[in-house]
Amino acid sequence: MLRRILRTGIVTEPPPGTGAEAREVARLNREILRILGRALTIRQVDAGSCNGCELEIHALNNPYTNLEGYGIKFVASPRHADMLLVTGPVTKNMEHALKVAYDCTPDPKLVVAVGDCGCTGGVFGESYASCGAVEKVIPVDVRVPGCPPTPVALLAGILAAVRR
Repeated sequence: MLRRILRTGIVTEPPPGTGAEAREVARLNREILRILGRALTIRQVDAGSCNGCELEIHALNNPYTNLEGYGIKFVASPRHADMLLVTGPVTKNMEHALKVAYDCTPDPKLVVAVGDCGCTGGVFGESYASCGAVEKVIPVDVRVPGCPPTPVALLAGILAAVRR
């Protein structure tokens, strides 16, 4: 067995984000530290998404992007958040919950609509079950389009919201 392991060698793939993407992540991280100078807390709200955006948001916490290493962290309550990161078209069932989360977030609050569905309603649009884009329910500061947006695009969107 040990011979087989030695013969096979390392079979993992190279880390993603080498080259231009890694430089962009490093530049964004330096800019976040320069602008914030303190921790930023984010409450992510799934208002009806397919979870594609959530997978990319989870990637923000991986060792390559290392969001928490720069003082940006996700919190469980909107009462402890500076920013709401909202994904998906807002379903009728989540409309009230999203408004409550927005009202509970202390001022000054920032809202980032994530993904094509959060920005425009996506393929779901407005219907008997969907309110459409996030901005039709609560005010939005920054939109991050994409289906799903990349972690680098999410970082750039968070940074754009903080600059406002």
